[in-house]
Amino acid sequence: MDAWAPSTYTAEAYEGIRQTVGYRGDLHVLVQAPDGTMEASTIMWLDEVNSTAEFEPVGTHPDHRRLGLGTVMILHGMLLARTAGAVHATVPCLGAPGHPRARGLFHSVGFRELSRDASLVKV
Repeated sequence: MDAWAPSTYTAEAYEGIRQTVGYRGDLHVLVQAPDGTMEASTIMWLDEVNSTAEFEPVGTHPDHRRLGLGTVMILHGMLLARTAGAVHATVPCLGAPGHPRARGLFHSVGFRELSRDASLVKV
């Protein structure tokens, strides 16, 4: 699953996600190259109570980055989420500060920082 490189997300993890109760295939956007490889992908999770969709995970294969695929995928995903009932969208972004391109992508389509979580590590 190079679309999320260097993530630890794997094909096995993806199959597990598809079995999750909240997974909806209609809210999963895949961009496939002519040779069949995945160029980009995102899953939206709909919180019907709060009319909110969360984009997680979001990724583009390293060989296909900086071509606008992420932008088109997120915009299309927002349309799908709105059709499904969402009026808000969130993305838990690793774009701070170590992933400025990810942050730039989300800012470019209208997302703004809401909060910044601090990772907790048990030593």
